[in-house]
Amino acid sequence: MSTTSAAKNSGTRQSILDAGYRTMATKGFSAVGLNEILTAASVPKGSFYNYFSSKEAYGKALLDYYFDDYLTEMTTLFARQDLTVPQRLQEYFRRWQDNQSFENCQGKCLAVKLGAEVADLSEAMRESLKRGTAGIIRLLSGVIKEGVQNGSLQPEGEPEMMAQSLYQLWLGSSVMVKIMRDTQPFDTAMATTRRLLNMTV
Repeated sequence: MSTTSAAKNSGTRQSILDAGYRTMATKGFSAVGLNEILTAASVPKGSFYNYFSSKEAYGKALLDYYFDDYLTEMTTLFARQDLTVPQRLQEYFRRWQDNQSFENCQGKCLAVKLGAEVADLSEAMRESLKRGTAGIIRLLSGVIKEGVQNGSLQPEGEPEMMAQSLYQLWLGSSVMVKIMRDTQPFDTAMATTRRLLNMTV
């Protein structure tokens, strides 16, 4: 395959992923058909199976793509030395609130939208969700450890346990925000986060 053809194929595959990213974050996995995705991506219907063997394989690739992007953003934020550890964590959860807004998630709330739905539909997608969420918890644990070491955080438990508890707290809060159509659960989650970590700024 020539370099030009390879680049074109890569671009087409990415266009299909981008279209699904936006559409499924709004409607979910089961409610979106391949035709809708391919129309949004401006890709001929027959081209889909050149890149993905099935809708399930596509869903897994989409989740992998989502988590790769998400973890890269987290890594960049948590590496910032111009912010204290509490400031980095507060910025992370501020972005979480923006991305999980019930009014406009802008394709950023894929894990929350698809998590419960696809975990029972596909083992491959469940494993992708498991790997991705484990990566998030690992990065949270790392920055909490840094805060413990420099004295800016005094968590009520071990960093690994705190990271897992906080992720579960915010995941649940995101669901409640969507149910209530109100961001109050995020206010509670932030207050609980600050208390659990004993943040000093």
